[in-house]
Amino acid sequence: MDTSKMLRAYCLKTKEKDVPLHDAVITRTAKGGYIANGNDGKGNKMAAILGEAKALQAIKDGVAKQSF
Repeated sequence: MDTSKMLRAYCLKTKEKDVPLHDAVITRTAKGGYIANGNDGKGNKMAAILGEAKALQAIKDGVAKQSF
């Protein structure tokens, strides 16, 4: 998988910025926003809030799975 297209997030546990989000699953929030849940490859859970364009592009690129 092309890592340049992977979603990136901040890991609260390790305090690292721009960590690639592995096994990402995108869901819709109650207010209509998008959130990607996954892990950092080391087992630490992470989440990132996304805009509609970025969320749908990640699904289209095969970087994340759709859950809505």
